[in-house]
Amino acid sequence: MSTTSTGRKAEVAARVYLEMRGYKIIEQNFRRSRCEIDIVAQKDDVIHFVEVKYRKDYGQGGGLEAITASKLRQMRYGAAVWVEEYKWNGEYVLSAVEIAGEEFSVMAFIENVI
Repeated sequence: MSTTSTGRKAEVAARVYLEMRGYKIIEQNFRRSRCEIDIVAQKDDVIHFVEVKYRKDYGQGGGLEAITASKLRQMRYGAAVWVEEYKWNGEYVLSAVEIAGEEFSVMAFIENVI
């Protein structure tokens, strides 16, 4: 399975997880110059910019460990681009979902990674 195909499966698992918890998916794979957001979701009046991290096994470490200071800067930039483009004036947070294993199981969800 290609990394793109694996990434898509992980994003589908994250999307289903979020929808089952009352999140409305606004957009998936928002891409602009120098930024990408895996999932843009809304719950109540808050927009969640969701990073999906997949790990086949924990030999690589957990997916959430891959959210470094550099990744947080990229996430903030992507969120700012989306907010500007869509003229969003409400609250928003950076969130993350960790998916793992051949079954693409949700291992963790953090609603605000900062």
